[in-house]
Amino acid sequence: MRNLAHLTHLNLKSGDWVEVRSKSEILSTLDSNGRLEELPFMPQMFAFCGKRLQVRKRAHKVCDTVNETGARSLSNSVVLEDLRCDGQTYGGCEMRCSLIWKESWLKRFSQAGADVSDVTAVVTPQGECTEEQVIHGARAREREGGDGEPIYVCQATQLPYATKPLSRWSLSQYVEDYRSGNVRISDIVSSLTALTYCQLAESGLGFGAALRWLYDAFQKLRGGTPYPFRKGLIPKNTKTPTSNQDIQIGELVRIKSYQEILKTVDEDLRNRGMSFHSEMATHCGQSFRVSQRLRKLMNEKTGKLMVLKNECLILEGIECIGMYAKPIYCPRSSYLYWRELWLERVNNPPHAAPPER
Repeated sequence: MRNLAHLTHLNLKSGDWVEVRSKSEILSTLDSNGRLEELPFMPQMFAFCGKRLQVRKRAHKVCDTVNETGARSLSNSVVLEDLRCDGQTYGGCEMRCSLIWKESWLKRFSQAGADVSDVTAVVTPQGECTEEQVIHGARAREREGGDGEPIYVCQATQLPYATKPLSRWSLSQYVEDYRSGNVRISDIVSSLTALTYCQLAESGLGFGAALRWLYDAFQKLRGGTPYPFRKGLIPKNTKTPTSNQDIQIGELVRIKSYQEILKTVDEDLRNRGMSFHSEMATHCGQSFRVSQRLRKLMNEKTGKLMVLKNECLILEGIECIGMYAKPIYCPRSSYLYWRELWLERVNNPPHAAPPER
């Protein structure tokens, strides 16, 4: 059988149609751990073999949610439609991360049928991998003397090894953002301008308060988001408040104001270990339906499944678009996690019972 391990350059763009290759073709691209260029092909991805799907975004860069080092570059990869990990292989993880697809696992599709004329073949064959090895590769061997908990390996935990550091000043990434159809040029310029302004405001040169005031005044005139990089109002190492409203899936909720939420997080914008990201400030004051209650999630650094003491919520239609992220406009479209404390039922009065401390 023809080996497809490094037929990797399709130059796919947002909106292109592809067909996922057959199981045997994909297995021929993988090493004995079920990976290609250190990116795992996860067991649940086999279900999409032979399906024709549309490219959502080109995944040429991603954010490092493992070591929080910032931007990372990724080669010859895309995100397809809204295909997400179901977590079944990983102890029931409920994070629902976007699945990343190497171009080697895909072929172009047009009305005339599959077309791989623009593929470039390089390097050497990987060798055969079996479906059992892919399944086995989803778990790492536990170290001697461990606590007995399973240690999982998924695309999220493996990203630092499948990517390379990417400088914020690398202009080629922004060219790729635009040429791939991921982002409009006006959005790129807007985000870079805001980030540069905020970096100046936080530089410690003595005029940060004035710059933040000017930012808020300008945004108020245009109905935009207030300065999104403020610190929380609770001192570090102080217990943060919690609330249990028993909000259920399908309920309509309103995200509280930015100022109200800042009163619930510490100076690092954390509430009981969960961050309120600047990206979330853009949604304050808006109403959404609850799509999921999140209890189990992967510790991407250790590969162990965590069970949250305080459940959080996912709201329908809200994803991280990367407006203020590192890198900006990361294509992973991760869900944002919301504490009940940051929400209120739409049919409740604006200032219901105060949260428990």
